This record gives sequence, C-alpha cells and structure tokens, in this order.
Amino acid sequence: MIILQDFNLAELTQYLTEYGCQKFVGLQIYGWLSKGADFDQMTNVNKALREKLKENCIAQSVKIIHTATSKKDGTEKMLFQLHDGNLVEGVLMKYNYGNTLCVSTQVGCRMGCKFCASTLDGLVRNLSAGEILGQVVAVNALTKGVRNVTNVVLMGSGEPLDNYDNVVKFLHLLFDTNGLGFSQRNVSLSTCGLADKMKQFADEDFSVNMTLSLHSADTEKRTEIMPITKQWSIHQAVDALRYYFNKTKRRVIVEYTLIDGVNDNYSDALKLKQLLSGMSVHVNLIRLNAVKERKLLATDTDHAKKFLAWLEKMGMSATLRRQMGADIDGACGQLRRRYINEKGATNE
Repeated sequence: MIILQDFNLAELTQYLTEYGCQKFVGLQIYGWLSKGADFDQMTNVNKALREKLKENCIAQSVKIIHTATSKKDGTEKMLFQLHDGNLVEGVLMKYNYGNTLCVSTQVGCRMGCKFCASTLDGLVRNLSAGEILGQVVAVNALTKGVRNVTNVVLMGSGEPLDNYDNVVKFLHLLFDTNGLGFSQRNVSLSTCGLADKMKQFADEDFSVNMTLSLHSADTEKRTEIMPITKQWSIHQAVDALRYYFNKTKRRVIVEYTLIDGVNDNYSDALKLKQLLSGMSVHVNLIRLNAVKERKLLATDTDHAKKFLAWLEKMGMSATLRRQMGADIDGACGQLRRRYINEKGATNE
C-alpha cells in the first residue's frame, strides 16, 4: 500500500496523474491529508476517485489508540499504531509558550544506550517520512481547527540520524507551507552522536535546533553507557556539533543525564567544561528517569542542583530540566515499543 503522507505536493500531484487527475486535485488532497482526514472526509474530492485511492493507498498512516495523561503536569503520552500494526509512543508536553510533541523516528532502536527503554527490543524498522509526519497530524487532529502542536522534537524512540533520508524528507514536509508550515526554529533534533550524519545534516542547510546526547565527557564512562562511542568518539561528536553551529550560527544544546555515582561528580563537571570550551552551547541536565529493566539510578535532586551550580560557577550556560510525564513512563528515555493485550491494556 502507498502512504500518501510520504509524498510532497509535487510528488502527490504527479502520482494522481495515474488516475487522470488535474493538478488542483493534488492540492485538495494534500490539504486534507495535513488536516488528518481519511478518504471519506475529503468531501470536495470526486467519490469515484476516493474509492479507487482506497484500494491502493493509505491516507493517514498513524492512529492514536491509547492516551495516558499525567496527573502531575498534564503531559499526554500517545500510543501510535502504524499501518502495519507496529506501535510507537509519543509525548505531548504543555508549556506556557505552546505544546511540544516528542515524535519517534524508528520502531525500537539499535544504539544500545544503557539508560534508554527504546533500545531494549533492538531496531524493528525505520519509520517513513509520512509516518513521522503522521504523528504530528494525528495529534493536531484532536483539536479540530486549532493547531495542537506548536513545537516538535525528534527525541522519541529511535536515533533520527540512523533513519537519515526519511527524517530529512519529514522535515521538508513539516516545513512545507502547503501543509503544516512549521518554523524551523520550533523544531529540535536529538542525536547520540553519529558524527558523519551530523555534518551531512549541517550541509542540508536546515536551521533546526541540534541537540547532542552526550551524558559523559569521559571516554570510558560514555562508552559504558553509550556504545556508539566505540564508533564515533566524544571528540568526533563534539566536533560535528561545532560544525553544525558554524554552519547555522544557531546555539547548540548538549543533553546530560545525571546517573547516580556514574557521571555526577565534580571531575565529571570539570571534564564537561573542558570539552565544550569555546562553544556557544547550552547544557540541559536531566535526572535519570527510571527504566525498570535497568539497574541505573537517578542522581538525587539536591546533588543535581549542586552539579548545576558547579557548571554555572565555571561560566557555563546550563539548566536542570523539569521532569514531565514520569508518572506515565513518558519522560526522557522511557519511551518504548508497546502492544495492546486482549483486554486493551498497554504492555511492554
């Protein structure tokens, strides 16, 4: 089956010529797809055409089949079902400035980070560009006529740059003014440090916010918790981050998950300062969010604040991220592949 959300407007218009359609029909259907409409809802499109398209195509590649809402902060975690039955999770976080949707780019992940739930089942498959876009469209469709999602972060299940071509096309679709028309400044991409892909991405002339999941400035420690370090060293990843900054002139972000007794002492803070010296970079500290299959523990709040104070005293720009969605396993590092059992409950 063909996923129509994978097409940009020109591709969709070209595809529809196979059905004898004029160009304006492509624009009509493209608009409907961006609104989350299925074929039966495309009321200004010829019914006979819609029936033909149903036989070969999928209009909406993603469905929300379960939502859990945090009682603490209103964060919503969605279970998305893909057209082939695979499942991924996404999280809608609500802030004063708007609503941020964390989207997944892969079913599972093969990076093997020790603190992350997404990688427990390995990589099942990549999401297509339309399936990534479909998550945004599905959440927007919950509030008809009002954009529910104002910001997008590629920080869900999967390593975005390990699904490079589909992620790049997704971004082009997301920014298309004929569709959702997002601003690049409202989009962030997080990577565990695929240095070659980071540089390639910089050369695409995007200006999204680039975030490097670093989590340790010590090679031995980072290799233990992030096996990708064996392939791309800390210095290679940071050099690629510098390259992105130099190309875009956008301040970059380093994510640093604080793990009790692993990467949270003063020497870790000092190494982080030395590694990032001379960069226009902001450090986003995150207290580890629990994953029941892992034995790692979070740095306690008081010590996390002390670590933040060390960085600030060294002259670094840093904040301690507010935990959101932890009571529904929707916080950073907790998203995973799930399935629905016969009673309709979600399970790992």
